[in-house]
Amino acid sequence: ALKLGLDLKGGMYVTMEVDVVKLIEESAQNESIDETFQQVLDKTKEDVKNSDNETIDVFLKNFNDIARPKGKTLISYFDVGNIRDASEDKIVEKLKKDAKDAIDQAAEVLRQRIDQYGVSEPNIQKVGNNRIILELPGVENNEQMRALISTTARLEFNLVRNNAEIVRAFGKIDKFLSKGKSASAVNTIDTAVVDTTHKEAEVVKKGDIADSSKATTAADTSKADSGKSNSNKADTNDPYKGLSEKQVQEKHLKDHPFTSLFTTYYIPPQENANWTPFFYTTDQIPEVGEFNFKIQKDSMDKFLEILNRPEIKSFIPLDLKVAIDAKPDKRIQKANNIEVFDFYCLKKDPELTGDVVVDASQSFDPTTNAPVVNMTMNDEGAEKWARITGANLKKRIAIVLDDRVYSAPVVQSKITGGRSQISGSSNTEEARLLEVILKAGALKAPVSIVEERVIGPSLGQDSIDIGLRASLIAMLFVIIYMFMYYNKAGLVADIAMIINTALILAILTSMKGTLTLPGIAGIALTMGMAVDANVLIFERIREELERGRSLRSAIDEGFGKAMSAIIDGNVTTAITAFILMTLASGPIQGFATTLLIGLITNLFTGVMVLRAIIELMSSNGKNEFSFGQPKLTSN
Repeated sequence: ALKLGLDLKGGMYVTMEVDVVKLIEESAQNESIDETFQQVLDKTKEDVKNSDNETIDVFLKNFNDIARPKGKTLISYFDVGNIRDASEDKIVEKLKKDAKDAIDQAAEVLRQRIDQYGVSEPNIQKVGNNRIILELPGVENNEQMRALISTTARLEFNLVRNNAEIVRAFGKIDKFLSKGKSASAVNTIDTAVVDTTHKEAEVVKKGDIADSSKATTAADTSKADSGKSNSNKADTNDPYKGLSEKQVQEKHLKDHPFTSLFTTYYIPPQENANWTPFFYTTDQIPEVGEFNFKIQKDSMDKFLEILNRPEIKSFIPLDLKVAIDAKPDKRIQKANNIEVFDFYCLKKDPELTGDVVVDASQSFDPTTNAPVVNMTMNDEGAEKWARITGANLKKRIAIVLDDRVYSAPVVQSKITGGRSQISGSSNTEEARLLEVILKAGALKAPVSIVEERVIGPSLGQDSIDIGLRASLIAMLFVIIYMFMYYNKAGLVADIAMIINTALILAILTSMKGTLTLPGIAGIALTMGMAVDANVLIFERIREELERGRSLRSAIDEGFGKAMSAIIDGNVTTAITAFILMTLASGPIQGFATTLLIGLITNLFTGVMVLRAIIELMSSNGKNEFSFGQPKLTSN
């Protein structure tokens, strides 16, 4: 479906500002801040309101005007202990990098919160030096949304507990939902699910994923066969015996309404061991090793809805919680074109919070050249981190922001000194995202709402009606004019124009673009430009016919000689549209996007499609075709 912009659907428009001046203040050493430095900060706050320059540049100018005449330097206020080859240039470089990271971090936090809130197709973009614009279509509860985007982000480090305990809990949820038993009754059951036999699972290499429906069906359809090796028990306890494959699948979904939503793998404790699909049709749950859980995006809403039910929460151990990855598995998405997320069972109480992180930076492992993230903690965090990592060797610790997991690295050794290297990122983009997230607990740049507008759905509907009405009127006038002036050729041009409009909408949809009111204006303008190319071609053909050329020769000449003018006109306009789309924002960007798409499709429909239709309509052997002049017939 085509996404509608804020002006068409209604919702909230919010401009948020990152307080970079506060970041500068927090970056300075507390004991060194004096009246002079405070004067520089106050002057910077005033100046950035009326300046388009970067906040750091404004601060440096004011520092040179106010502090330097008093003999002060940047080294007087900022700690250079962790900066190699300490100099003022290094301090400026670090301040600019921290300011950029603060804005990136704020944008990422807002994006994750809005996604969790369920806003359909939000538009989040950084504008200028320190502002973020949020366009949130369909939002009706503006008070709740304001509270959501204004609260402080919470970064946590939680131990992963994907063990037999949580598998048993998932099995109890299945039994509760399928059998309708009371929560207290189900909680007294020690086994995961009904006692059945199950086929030895197919071995899966670490990192692979199996289709959960295939996995469960493979296990369940083997019940009758497995009875040969487990004769007495299978004959009396196998609930799938004698059922067809379809009946087995239906019964499995009925018996496992919760665990059929995701795929579970068992990972033996041996290093580099293969993953084995685990089926909830057995009561034999390994007590050693751990489990891995993967869920498709389509099943996520139902999964969370079940977990959030009050009667279901009692099955999850009190000290544990479930958290889903912030991003889908890129390898699976690339290979199978589906979005699959890992989810984890975490200890509810965090081992550490983001307050102890003082720095994070992306780099590359010199041995493998793989992207890694280097993390530095303060003294308090370093001491706790050494104790935590020492007690959890070969176990995973999840990095969690606002209850979404960004990474769950395995502790390879006890980490002392507060410096850690986090590997496992599949690419530099993923490593960069993790760097930004880790800095969520280190950067002290608050974000505030500086502008907020609420657009009602009725106004959006009015905009749709007006835009569509204007576009249809414009199309109607063009169709009538072209038909009256160019007759049959004009009718062909009208068909090509309609195809062009359909292509614009199709491409905009496939690109996951958003249609806005200015975008509709861009489509309307493209209609006129589409027939403009046809006019050049038709006039050239008419000239050639008047010179006595045959119809076939006139068509060839008309298309051939008009092509250079068509390309020149479209390319020059496309360059302007591309610049507007790249550098502009908001309404102008929406206008430029549809205009640029329309210009590209116009070269296809206005030339190739137009000629193909004319060739088909004049291929009956008759040397005639009406281009608006009296019918001409060859001698």
